[in-house]
Amino acid sequence: MNIRLGALTLAAALATTTVVGAMTLRSPGTPANLPTLTVTSADFTNGGKLPVSTGFKACGGLNVSPALHWTKGPAKTKSYLVTIFDPDAPTGVGFWHWTLFDVPASVTHLAKNYGAHPLPPALAGYTDYGLSGYQGPCPPAGDPPHHYHVTVSALDLATIPGGGAGTTGAVLAFETRGHVLARGEIVGTYQR
Repeated sequence: MNIRLGALTLAAALATTTVVGAMTLRSPGTPANLPTLTVTSADFTNGGKLPVSTGFKACGGLNVSPALHWTKGPAKTKSYLVTIFDPDAPTGVGFWHWTLFDVPASVTHLAKNYGAHPLPPALAGYTDYGLSGYQGPCPPAGDPPHHYHVTVSALDLATIPGGGAGTTGAVLAFETRGHVLARGEIVGTYQR
């Protein structure tokens, strides 16, 4: 329990930059003016609704990660980090729904439901559900739509130091500080 609370405390302490109309999580040492990756999905448009199938099973969904595609990172890219984060979660620090890292630099798309069985060397980290792998949206019933930031970061690291199934979003933000070469995101909404 202390480890989990420590990660939440670290997450609250990490730098957050607010850009008009958007929220970007940025670990210390990561420039605000990074080159941009274009992130798209065949399953939803930027600002559009995520399909019900992407929702967490306990909330009526099928826990199917959306298909994602992004433009190739800069020449020095060695891997990608893919995350889904809900800043609207009623936790005070948001909610990590997916942390996928060590995605090879040669990969620029993930098929629908890739989150169920990531291919090595890619690794799925720990979500705030207390589980590893993709865990879909499940906002409280009656809440206004939550915004799910699907972020792809090009890294100059081939692997995250010490990364594994227990690696949290906060730890990934810490370990990638100073290593992000480019970043892009697409935002989907979900409501129950």
